[in-house]
Amino acid sequence: MTLSTRNEDGQHWPLLRSLAGWRISSLPADLAAGLTLAAIAIPEQMATAKLGGFTPETGFFAFMAGSLGFALFGANRFLSCGADSTITPIFAAGLALLAATGTPEYGSLAAALALLVGVLLVLAGGFRLGGIANLLSVPVTVGFLAGIAVHIIVSQLPSVLGLPSPGGPTLARIAGLAGELGKTNIHTLIIGFGVLATVMVCERISARIPGALIALVASTLYVASAGLEAKGVHVIGEISGTIPMPSMPLIGAEQWAKLVPLAFLIAVVVMVQTSATTRSFPSAPDHPADVDRDFHGAGAGSLLAGLFGAFPVNASPPRTGIVVETGGRSQVAGLLAAIIVLLLVLFGARLLAHVPEAALGGVLLFVAQRIIRVAQIARVYRASKGEFLLIMATAAAIVVLPIEQGVALGITLSLLHGIWSTTRAHLITFERVPDTTIWWPAHPHIRGEQLSDTAVIGFQAPLSFLNAATFRADLQHLLQRRSPRLLVLEASAMVEIDYTAAQALHEVIEQCNKDGIVFAVARLESLRAQEAFERFGLYDVLPRDRVFRSVDLALRKLRGTTG
Repeated sequence: MTLSTRNEDGQHWPLLRSLAGWRISSLPADLAAGLTLAAIAIPEQMATAKLGGFTPETGFFAFMAGSLGFALFGANRFLSCGADSTITPIFAAGLALLAATGTPEYGSLAAALALLVGVLLVLAGGFRLGGIANLLSVPVTVGFLAGIAVHIIVSQLPSVLGLPSPGGPTLARIAGLAGELGKTNIHTLIIGFGVLATVMVCERISARIPGALIALVASTLYVASAGLEAKGVHVIGEISGTIPMPSMPLIGAEQWAKLVPLAFLIAVVVMVQTSATTRSFPSAPDHPADVDRDFHGAGAGSLLAGLFGAFPVNASPPRTGIVVETGGRSQVAGLLAAIIVLLLVLFGARLLAHVPEAALGGVLLFVAQRIIRVAQIARVYRASKGEFLLIMATAAAIVVLPIEQGVALGITLSLLHGIWSTTRAHLITFERVPDTTIWWPAHPHIRGEQLSDTAVIGFQAPLSFLNAATFRADLQHLLQRRSPRLLVLEASAMVEIDYTAAQALHEVIEQCNKDGIVFAVARLESLRAQEAFERFGLYDVLPRDRVFRSVDLALRKLRGTTG
């Protein structure tokens, strides 16, 4: 039996794209992957819900909604979508400014936020805005995750130490905890760090071992057998064991408006992580990832989560990796895991009532240490001190500022970094590789040949308003220094030309024409750049027969006309 998701015209149906070509023979592999995924997800979703100030079952609802929504509308066969510790501290901090954590209003705002995030993701997929996922550069992303890890650690230490949670900014909370260390409850300390150690050991042995679930079961039995609730060990308490009916959150128009900026930040982070996940674990290595379609899946997951009173969901790289490592073949694995979680909510709620909060804190401490990419930070430090400072600046902004402002600043820093990199582009000189027809950027350690009456130059960046003045100044300086009769612009790296840059190029070509310098263009390969030549009237000053497919062809055609 094969499941097809194509209609009679061979086009994909809007639903179940991720199950295209699924066969019943894949069921055993998906079942094994689904069982492992559920074992990993159950403690993780409970802990993530706790991180955001929600009940454990809310995390389960988020996981079920994310799994179902992505299976219906996403494209990636392996991606796991649900509650995620990357975005939870961000939206929890933002929601806490609008309502007290844990109140019905707080829950309604979280559901409304999930709906807004879902709409933004669906729109991003519909308008094919996958490029937005590139808003965060690697250094900014690494710094962002390090800052989020600090927030997770600071928020969970009170649970692990058995201390009341201090309020205020992150640094003030750290100081407050330091002053209360003498009041640590030894039992919660043993449970929290015991869970952390267990998960770390299991992870080191094999990622397939559900270390978090094993640790939660063991810690729960320890609490029950030793009567630790009477000794100050807090447990998560009663779980309702019912599934809510879908409904719209009851909040006012003004509150919806206040959620829009936060929804945009969360949507950008979800797009970045979804894009990274689906490209890291492609459905078919020989086909490009359908990132825009996966935005639809993640968006559908958040929409369902909002309708069922949960919070925004996100793609999870670790859980997706588990599906791949355990042999999963499709989203059937995620759906089976969601069914297991559903059965747990309906029939096993009483088993969860005595799970110690310190155990969930230990799980989150493990998550926090895992998302700090120490090795990558070290590589960036060795390769680029400037980008290492960008990591540190982003992490500091996330820690010191209110977290949603820190995220916004991180995105701004990433954009400024990209702008700065573009503005640093300068004109380069090409030389001919000896005994060949190849022209290559000049290098002090590579021997090349130049022609006395000819200059071959290039600009290895998109030509835009950010660097148009630099391009023109560099070119004028070269013309004054060398006075060539023939000037060839090797344009293979100029993938884009905007209006401002086109005007600068227009002026340069006009000046060359007045000075008797033959101007030609070689390897204008980018379709967007070719369209810019048409759109901005560059062919008014540059004859079309002076655009060539190679530098060598330009020289053979034009050198005889420059004498």
